[in-house]
Amino acid sequence: MKFRLAAAATVAVMVGALVTGCSGSGGGDDKTFQFWSFTGINQKADVEKYKEAHPDITVKLTEVGSTQETAQALTAALAGGKVPDLVLIQGDDMPNFVANPDNFVDLSTMGADDISGDYLPWVWDQAVAQNDAVIGVPTDVGGMSMAYRADLFEAAGLPSEPDAVAALWPTWDDFISVGQQYVAATGKPFLDNAGTSVFFQTVNQVDEKYYTPEGELVYDTNPQVKEAFDISIKAIEAGITANVPAFSTGWSTGKTNGAFAAMAAPSWMLKSIKTDAPDTSGQWRVTTVPKVAGNWGGSYLAIPKRAANPEAAWAYIKEMQSPESQLKNFTDTGALPSTVSAYESTAIADYTDPFFGDSKIGAVLGKSLQEFKPFFNGPETATIGSAMINTVTDVEAGNTPPDKAWDVAMKAVKDALGG
Repeated sequence: MKFRLAAAATVAVMVGALVTGCSGSGGGDDKTFQFWSFTGINQKADVEKYKEAHPDITVKLTEVGSTQETAQALTAALAGGKVPDLVLIQGDDMPNFVANPDNFVDLSTMGADDISGDYLPWVWDQAVAQNDAVIGVPTDVGGMSMAYRADLFEAAGLPSEPDAVAALWPTWDDFISVGQQYVAATGKPFLDNAGTSVFFQTVNQVDEKYYTPEGELVYDTNPQVKEAFDISIKAIEAGITANVPAFSTGWSTGKTNGAFAAMAAPSWMLKSIKTDAPDTSGQWRVTTVPKVAGNWGGSYLAIPKRAANPEAAWAYIKEMQSPESQLKNFTDTGALPSTVSAYESTAIADYTDPFFGDSKIGAVLGKSLQEFKPFFNGPETATIGSAMINTVTDVEAGNTPPDKAWDVAMKAVKDALGG
Protein backbone atom coordinates (compact mmCIF):
# COMPACT_ATOMS: atom_id res chain seq x y z
CA MET A 1 0.00 0.00 0.00
CA LYS A 2 1.51 3.32 -1.07
CA PHE A 3 0.11 6.55 0.30
CA ARG A 4 1.81 9.18 -1.84
CA LEU A 5 -0.34 10.08 -4.82
CA ALA A 6 0.96 8.95 -8.18
CA ALA A 7 1.96 11.66 -10.64
CA ALA A 8 -1.10 12.79 -12.59
CA ALA A 9 0.54 12.46 -15.99
CA THR A 10 1.75 8.94 -15.25
CA VAL A 11 -1.67 7.86 -14.06
CA ALA A 12 -3.40 9.39 -17.08
CA VAL A 13 -1.12 7.56 -19.51
CA MET A 14 -1.48 4.28 -17.64
CA VAL A 15 -5.27 4.50 -17.42
CA GLY A 16 -5.61 5.39 -21.09
CA ALA A 17 -3.48 2.44 -22.16
CA LEU A 18 -5.48 -0.01 -20.09
CA VAL A 19 -8.90 1.28 -21.06
CA THR A 20 -8.21 1.41 -24.79
CA GLY A 21 -5.46 -1.14 -25.27
CA CYS A 22 -6.21 -4.14 -23.06
CA SER A 23 -8.78 -6.68 -23.91
CA GLY A 24 -11.31 -6.28 -21.15
CA SER A 25 -12.53 -9.84 -21.50
CA GLY A 26 -11.79 -13.19 -22.95
CA GLY A 27 -14.07 -12.52 -25.89
CA GLY A 28 -16.85 -14.72 -24.56
CA ASP A 29 -14.59 -17.79 -24.14
CA ASP A 30 -15.40 -19.29 -20.73
CA LYS A 31 -11.92 -20.86 -20.64
CA THR A 32 -10.20 -17.48 -20.72
CA PHE A 33 -10.49 -14.45 -18.47
CA GLN A 34 -8.73 -11.13 -17.94
CA PHE A 35 -7.50 -10.38 -14.43
CA TRP A 36 -6.30 -6.98 -13.18
CA SER A 37 -4.19 -6.87 -10.02
CA PHE A 38 -2.02 -4.31 -8.31
CA THR A 39 1.70 -4.86 -7.93
CA GLY A 40 3.72 -5.94 -4.93
CA ILE A 41 1.73 -8.98 -3.80
CA ASN A 42 2.68 -11.53 -6.46
CA GLN A 43 -0.74 -12.51 -7.76
CA LYS A 44 1.20 -14.26 -10.50
CA ALA A 45 1.95 -17.07 -8.05
CA ASP A 46 -1.76 -17.67 -7.41
CA VAL A 47 -2.50 -17.55 -11.12
CA GLU A 48 0.20 -20.11 -11.82
CA LYS A 49 -1.22 -22.43 -9.15
CA TYR A 50 -4.65 -22.15 -10.72
CA LYS A 51 -3.33 -22.81 -14.21
CA GLU A 52 -1.46 -25.88 -13.00
CA ALA A 53 -4.70 -27.27 -11.60
CA HIS A 54 -6.65 -26.21 -14.71
CA PRO A 55 -4.35 -26.42 -17.74
CA ASP A 56 -7.29 -25.76 -20.05
CA ILE A 57 -7.85 -22.29 -18.51
CA THR A 58 -6.06 -19.17 -19.76
CA VAL A 59 -5.69 -16.33 -17.25
CA LYS A 60 -4.50 -13.04 -18.72
CA LEU A 61 -3.00 -11.26 -15.70
CA THR A 62 -2.20 -7.55 -15.87
CA GLU A 63 -0.38 -5.98 -12.92
CA VAL A 64 -1.68 -2.45 -13.35
CA GLY A 65 0.43 -0.53 -10.83
CA SER A 66 -0.01 0.56 -7.22
CA THR A 67 -3.27 -0.04 -5.38
CA GLN A 68 -4.34 3.52 -6.14
CA GLU A 69 -3.38 3.30 -9.81
CA THR A 70 -5.34 0.08 -10.14
CA ALA A 71 -8.40 1.68 -8.57
CA GLN A 72 -8.08 4.67 -10.92
CA ALA A 73 -7.74 2.43 -13.97
CA LEU A 74 -10.80 0.46 -12.90
CA THR A 75 -12.80 3.65 -12.34
CA ALA A 76 -11.95 4.80 -15.86
CA ALA A 77 -12.85 1.43 -17.35
CA LEU A 78 -16.18 1.31 -15.54
CA ALA A 79 -17.02 4.71 -16.99
CA GLY A 80 -17.12 3.26 -20.49
CA GLY A 81 -13.89 1.49 -21.31
CA LYS A 82 -13.13 -2.21 -21.58
CA VAL A 83 -13.34 -3.87 -18.20
CA PRO A 84 -11.50 -6.95 -16.97
CA ASP A 85 -13.38 -10.07 -15.99
CA LEU A 86 -11.81 -10.05 -12.53
CA VAL A 87 -10.14 -7.30 -10.51
CA LEU A 88 -8.32 -7.13 -7.19
CA ILE A 89 -9.35 -4.10 -5.12
CA GLN A 90 -7.45 -2.97 -2.04
CA GLY A 91 -9.62 -2.69 1.07
CA ASP A 92 -9.35 1.08 1.55
CA ASP A 93 -10.49 1.61 -2.04
CA MET A 94 -13.46 -0.73 -1.74
CA PRO A 95 -15.93 1.81 -0.24
CA ASN A 96 -15.77 3.88 -3.42
CA PHE A 97 -16.88 0.92 -5.50
CA VAL A 98 -19.41 -0.39 -3.00
CA ALA A 99 -21.14 2.99 -3.27
CA ASN A 100 -21.86 2.18 -6.94
CA PRO A 101 -22.91 -1.48 -6.91
CA ASP A 102 -24.50 -1.37 -10.36
CA ASN A 103 -20.98 -1.34 -11.82
CA PHE A 104 -20.38 -4.89 -10.59
CA VAL A 105 -21.87 -8.33 -10.74
CA ASP A 106 -23.80 -9.02 -7.55
CA LEU A 107 -21.88 -12.09 -6.43
CA SER A 108 -24.87 -13.32 -4.44
CA THR A 109 -26.41 -14.19 -7.81
CA MET A 110 -23.45 -16.51 -8.43
CA GLY A 111 -23.48 -18.27 -5.08
CA ALA A 112 -21.75 -15.87 -2.70
CA ASP A 113 -24.48 -16.29 -0.10
CA ASP A 114 -23.55 -19.96 0.15
CA ILE A 115 -19.97 -19.14 1.18
CA SER A 116 -20.45 -15.91 3.15
CA GLY A 117 -20.35 -17.77 6.46
CA ASP A 118 -16.79 -18.88 5.71
CA TYR A 119 -15.46 -15.34 6.18
CA LEU A 120 -14.94 -12.98 9.12
CA PRO A 121 -18.24 -11.03 9.25
CA TRP A 122 -16.73 -7.54 9.53
CA VAL A 123 -14.49 -8.20 6.54
CA TRP A 124 -17.29 -9.63 4.40
CA ASP A 125 -19.66 -6.79 5.27
CA GLN A 126 -17.27 -4.14 3.91
CA ALA A 127 -17.98 -5.42 0.40
CA VAL A 128 -21.77 -5.49 0.77
CA ALA A 129 -23.65 -2.50 -0.68
CA GLN A 130 -26.69 -0.77 0.80
CA ASN A 131 -28.91 -2.73 -1.57
CA ASP A 132 -27.34 -5.95 -0.16
CA ALA A 133 -25.44 -6.67 -3.36
CA VAL A 134 -22.17 -8.51 -2.70
CA ILE A 135 -19.46 -6.67 -4.62
CA GLY A 136 -16.37 -8.64 -3.63
CA VAL A 137 -14.99 -11.67 -1.81
CA PRO A 138 -12.18 -10.93 0.70
CA THR A 139 -8.76 -12.39 -0.05
CA ASP A 140 -6.93 -11.55 3.17
CA VAL A 141 -6.68 -9.24 6.17
CA GLY A 142 -3.73 -7.36 7.64
CA GLY A 143 -3.38 -8.32 11.29
CA MET A 144 -0.80 -6.13 12.99
CA SER A 145 2.52 -6.64 14.72
CA MET A 146 5.58 -4.60 15.57
CA ALA A 147 8.74 -6.05 14.05
CA TYR A 148 12.02 -5.11 15.72
CA ARG A 149 15.71 -5.96 15.67
CA ALA A 150 16.46 -7.98 18.81
CA ASP A 151 20.21 -7.53 18.34
CA LEU A 152 19.87 -3.73 18.21
CA PHE A 153 17.58 -3.73 21.26
CA GLU A 154 20.15 -5.74 23.20
CA ALA A 155 22.92 -3.35 22.17
CA ALA A 156 20.80 -0.49 23.50
CA GLY A 157 20.34 -2.25 26.85
CA LEU A 158 16.66 -2.97 26.21
CA PRO A 159 14.83 -6.29 26.66
CA SER A 160 14.79 -8.26 23.44
CA GLU A 161 12.34 -11.14 23.91
CA PRO A 162 8.84 -10.53 22.46
CA ASP A 163 6.82 -10.80 25.67
CA ALA A 164 9.21 -8.54 27.55
CA VAL A 165 9.21 -6.00 24.74
CA ALA A 166 5.41 -5.98 24.55
CA ALA A 167 5.36 -5.22 28.28
CA LEU A 168 7.44 -2.10 27.60
CA TRP A 169 4.75 -0.43 25.49
CA PRO A 170 1.14 -1.05 26.52
CA THR A 171 0.39 2.50 25.25
CA TRP A 172 1.74 4.65 22.45
CA ASP A 173 3.19 7.08 24.97
CA ASP A 174 5.15 4.17 26.42
CA PHE A 175 6.27 3.24 22.93
CA ILE A 176 7.61 6.74 22.32
CA SER A 177 9.41 6.57 25.67
CA VAL A 178 11.10 3.30 24.66
CA GLY A 179 12.15 4.96 21.43
CA GLN A 180 13.74 7.82 23.34
CA GLN A 181 15.65 5.35 25.50
CA TYR A 182 16.93 3.64 22.37
CA VAL A 183 18.02 6.91 20.76
CA ALA A 184 19.75 8.02 23.97
CA ALA A 185 21.68 4.76 24.18
CA THR A 186 22.66 4.46 20.51
CA GLY A 187 22.44 7.89 18.91
CA LYS A 188 20.44 6.27 16.10
CA PRO A 189 16.76 6.47 15.08
CA PHE A 190 14.41 3.96 16.65
CA LEU A 191 11.47 3.81 14.22
CA ASP A 192 11.28 3.87 10.42
CA ASN A 193 8.66 6.64 10.19
CA ALA A 194 5.71 8.22 11.96
CA GLY A 195 3.26 8.05 9.07
CA THR A 196 2.70 4.34 8.60
CA SER A 197 4.21 3.06 11.86
CA VAL A 198 2.37 5.44 14.19
CA PHE A 199 -0.47 7.43 12.61
CA PHE A 200 -1.83 4.68 10.39
CA GLN A 201 -1.83 2.30 13.36
CA THR A 202 -3.35 4.63 15.94
CA VAL A 203 -6.09 5.85 13.60
CA ASN A 204 -7.12 2.25 13.02
CA GLN A 205 -7.54 1.60 16.74
CA VAL A 206 -10.54 3.90 17.05
CA ASP A 207 -14.23 3.16 17.49
CA GLU A 208 -15.14 5.70 14.81
CA LYS A 209 -12.78 6.98 12.13
CA TYR A 210 -13.45 9.46 9.32
CA TYR A 211 -17.18 8.68 9.08
CA THR A 212 -20.00 8.03 11.50
CA PRO A 213 -21.78 4.67 11.15
CA GLU A 214 -24.45 6.55 9.20
CA GLY A 215 -21.90 7.79 6.67
CA GLU A 216 -21.42 11.39 7.85
CA LEU A 217 -17.92 12.83 7.42
CA VAL A 218 -16.36 13.62 10.82
CA TYR A 219 -12.62 13.42 10.12
CA ASP A 220 -12.19 17.06 11.17
CA THR A 221 -14.28 16.90 14.37
CA ASN A 222 -13.67 13.37 15.64
CA PRO A 223 -11.40 13.63 18.72
CA GLN A 224 -10.15 10.09 18.17
CA VAL A 225 -8.70 11.06 14.78
CA LYS A 226 -7.10 14.18 16.26
CA GLU A 227 -5.59 12.14 19.09
CA ALA A 228 -4.14 9.62 16.65
CA PHE A 229 -2.66 12.44 14.57
CA ASP A 230 -1.22 14.14 17.65
CA ILE A 231 0.51 10.93 18.76
CA SER A 232 2.29 10.71 15.41
CA ILE A 233 3.46 14.32 15.72
CA LYS A 234 4.59 13.60 19.27
CA ALA A 235 6.74 10.73 17.99
CA ILE A 236 8.37 13.08 15.48
CA GLU A 237 9.02 15.75 18.09
CA ALA A 238 10.52 13.11 20.38
CA GLY A 239 13.19 12.52 17.75
CA ILE A 240 12.70 8.77 17.49
CA THR A 241 11.93 8.42 13.77
CA ALA A 242 14.33 7.90 10.87
CA ASN A 243 12.18 9.79 8.34
CA VAL A 244 12.34 6.81 6.01
CA PRO A 245 8.97 6.52 4.21
CA ALA A 246 7.49 3.08 3.79
CA PHE A 247 8.17 1.48 0.40
CA SER A 248 11.04 3.86 -0.38
CA THR A 249 14.49 2.64 -1.41
CA GLY A 250 15.92 3.77 1.91
CA TRP A 251 13.23 1.84 3.74
CA SER A 252 14.19 -1.38 2.00
CA THR A 253 17.90 -0.98 2.74
CA GLY A 254 17.19 0.28 6.26
CA LYS A 255 15.88 -3.14 7.21
CA THR A 256 19.39 -4.46 6.63
CA ASN A 257 21.71 -1.67 7.71
CA GLY A 258 20.11 -0.77 11.05
CA ALA A 259 18.83 2.63 9.94
CA PHE A 260 15.95 1.89 12.33
CA ALA A 261 15.26 -0.79 14.91
CA ALA A 262 11.48 -1.13 14.72
CA MET A 263 8.63 -0.87 12.23
CA ALA A 264 4.91 -1.57 12.22
CA ALA A 265 4.40 -4.76 10.26
CA PRO A 266 1.09 -6.24 9.14
CA SER A 267 1.24 -9.92 8.26
CA TRP A 268 1.96 -9.33 4.58
CA MET A 269 4.88 -7.01 5.37
CA LEU A 270 6.80 -9.64 7.30
CA LYS A 271 7.68 -11.32 4.03
CA SER A 272 9.09 -8.04 2.71
CA ILE A 273 11.50 -7.94 5.64
CA LYS A 274 12.74 -11.40 4.71
CA THR A 275 13.02 -10.40 1.05
CA ASP A 276 14.75 -7.06 1.64
CA ALA A 277 17.04 -8.17 4.47
CA PRO A 278 17.87 -11.87 4.05
CA ASP A 279 21.18 -11.51 5.89
CA THR A 280 19.37 -10.44 9.07
CA SER A 281 17.69 -13.81 9.56
CA GLY A 282 17.34 -14.58 13.26
CA GLN A 283 17.90 -10.97 14.30
CA TRP A 284 14.28 -9.84 13.99
CA ARG A 285 11.45 -10.51 16.42
CA VAL A 286 7.70 -9.87 16.27
CA THR A 287 5.46 -8.64 19.08
CA THR A 288 2.23 -6.73 19.60
CA VAL A 289 1.76 -3.09 18.70
CA PRO A 290 0.82 -0.71 21.54
CA LYS A 291 -2.84 -1.26 22.49
CA VAL A 292 -2.62 -4.59 20.57
CA ALA A 293 -5.50 -4.10 18.12
CA GLY A 294 -4.94 -3.42 14.46
CA ASN A 295 -5.48 -4.20 10.81
CA TRP A 296 -3.56 -2.83 7.84
CA GLY A 297 -4.55 -4.10 4.47
CA GLY A 298 -6.74 -6.73 2.97
CA SER A 299 -8.19 -6.93 -0.51
CA TYR A 300 -11.22 -8.16 -2.45
CA LEU A 301 -11.83 -9.88 -5.76
CA ALA A 302 -14.68 -8.38 -7.78
CA ILE A 303 -16.27 -8.93 -11.18
CA PRO A 304 -17.26 -5.83 -13.20
CA LYS A 305 -20.83 -5.84 -14.57
CA ARG A 306 -19.72 -5.83 -18.22
CA ALA A 307 -17.26 -8.70 -17.80
CA ALA A 308 -17.54 -11.12 -20.72
CA ASN A 309 -16.58 -14.17 -18.67
CA PRO A 310 -18.03 -13.77 -15.17
CA GLU A 311 -18.48 -17.54 -14.70
CA ALA A 312 -14.78 -18.18 -15.29
CA ALA A 313 -13.87 -15.36 -12.89
CA TRP A 314 -16.25 -16.68 -10.23
CA ALA A 315 -14.80 -20.19 -10.51
CA TYR A 316 -11.36 -18.69 -9.82
CA ILE A 317 -12.64 -16.76 -6.79
CA LYS A 318 -14.35 -19.78 -5.26
CA GLU A 319 -11.33 -22.03 -5.61
CA MET A 320 -8.49 -19.63 -4.84
CA GLN A 321 -10.21 -17.89 -1.90
CA SER A 322 -11.65 -20.96 -0.21
CA PRO A 323 -10.73 -21.45 3.46
CA GLU A 324 -8.29 -24.20 2.48
CA SER A 325 -6.60 -22.08 -0.19
CA GLN A 326 -6.31 -19.02 2.05
CA LEU A 327 -4.72 -21.04 4.84
CA LYS A 328 -2.17 -22.51 2.45
CA ASN A 329 -1.49 -19.07 1.04
CA PHE A 330 -0.73 -17.84 4.57
CA THR A 331 2.00 -20.42 5.07
CA ASP A 332 3.37 -19.72 1.56
CA THR A 333 3.23 -15.92 1.49
CA GLY A 334 2.19 -14.55 4.88
CA ALA A 335 -1.16 -13.26 3.63
CA LEU A 336 -3.40 -13.57 6.69
CA PRO A 337 -6.69 -15.40 5.94
CA SER A 338 -10.03 -13.63 6.03
CA THR A 339 -11.78 -16.91 6.83
CA VAL A 340 -13.29 -17.90 10.18
CA SER A 341 -11.97 -21.47 10.24
CA ALA A 342 -8.36 -20.32 10.02
CA TYR A 343 -8.61 -18.84 13.51
CA GLU A 344 -10.37 -21.89 14.91
CA SER A 345 -7.43 -24.11 13.98
CA THR A 346 -3.89 -24.23 15.35
CA ALA A 347 -2.36 -23.47 11.96
CA ILE A 348 -2.24 -19.73 12.63
CA ALA A 349 -2.08 -19.74 16.44
CA ASP A 350 1.04 -21.95 16.39
CA TYR A 351 2.70 -20.32 13.39
CA THR A 352 6.34 -19.31 13.76
CA ASP A 353 9.19 -18.55 11.36
CA PRO A 354 12.89 -19.10 12.20
CA PHE A 355 13.71 -15.80 10.49
CA PHE A 356 11.95 -14.08 13.41
CA GLY A 357 13.44 -16.24 16.14
CA ASP A 358 11.01 -17.68 18.65
CA SER A 359 8.32 -15.05 18.01
CA LYS A 360 4.77 -16.36 18.23
CA ILE A 361 3.82 -14.67 14.97
CA GLY A 362 0.46 -16.30 14.42
CA ALA A 363 -0.67 -15.65 18.00
CA VAL A 364 0.34 -11.98 17.76
CA LEU A 365 -1.46 -11.43 14.44
CA GLY A 366 -4.54 -13.32 15.56
CA LYS A 367 -4.78 -11.35 18.79
CA SER A 368 -4.58 -8.04 16.92
CA LEU A 369 -7.61 -9.06 14.86
CA GLN A 370 -9.53 -10.32 17.87
CA GLU A 371 -9.01 -6.95 19.58
CA PHE A 372 -9.78 -4.95 16.43
CA LYS A 373 -13.08 -3.04 16.43
CA PRO A 374 -14.44 -2.52 12.91
CA PHE A 375 -15.65 0.94 11.94
CA PHE A 376 -17.46 2.39 8.95
CA ASN A 377 -15.27 3.21 5.96
CA GLY A 378 -16.82 5.66 3.50
CA PRO A 379 -15.99 6.33 -0.15
CA GLU A 380 -13.31 8.91 0.67
CA THR A 381 -11.54 6.97 3.43
CA ALA A 382 -8.46 6.28 1.31
CA THR A 383 -8.27 9.90 0.08
CA ILE A 384 -8.53 11.31 3.59
CA GLY A 385 -5.96 8.88 4.96
CA SER A 386 -3.47 9.64 2.19
CA ALA A 387 -3.71 13.40 2.76
CA MET A 388 -3.18 13.03 6.49
CA ILE A 389 -0.25 10.63 6.17
CA ASN A 390 1.34 12.88 3.57
CA THR A 391 1.13 15.74 6.08
CA VAL A 392 2.77 13.65 8.80
CA THR A 393 5.53 12.81 6.33
CA ASP A 394 6.01 16.50 5.56
CA VAL A 395 6.33 17.30 9.27
CA GLU A 396 8.89 14.56 9.64
CA ALA A 397 10.85 15.95 6.69
CA GLY A 398 10.87 19.41 8.28
CA ASN A 399 8.62 20.98 5.67
CA THR A 400 5.68 21.65 8.02
CA PRO A 401 5.96 22.97 11.60
CA PRO A 402 4.51 20.51 14.14
CA ASP A 403 2.27 23.19 15.69
CA LYS A 404 0.71 23.85 12.27
CA ALA A 405 0.39 20.22 11.27
CA TRP A 406 -3.29 19.63 12.09
CA ASP A 407 -4.44 22.75 10.24
CA VAL A 408 -2.28 21.83 7.27
CA ALA A 409 -3.66 18.29 7.28
CA MET A 410 -7.26 19.51 7.37
CA LYS A 411 -6.63 21.84 4.44
CA ALA A 412 -4.94 19.02 2.54
CA VAL A 413 -7.94 16.77 3.10
CA LYS A 414 -10.41 19.45 2.00
CA ASP A 415 -8.36 20.13 -1.11
CA ALA A 416 -8.21 16.41 -1.88
CA LEU A 417 -11.97 16.17 -1.49
CA GLY A 418 -12.46 19.05 -3.88
CA GLY A 419 -12.92 21.83 -1.33
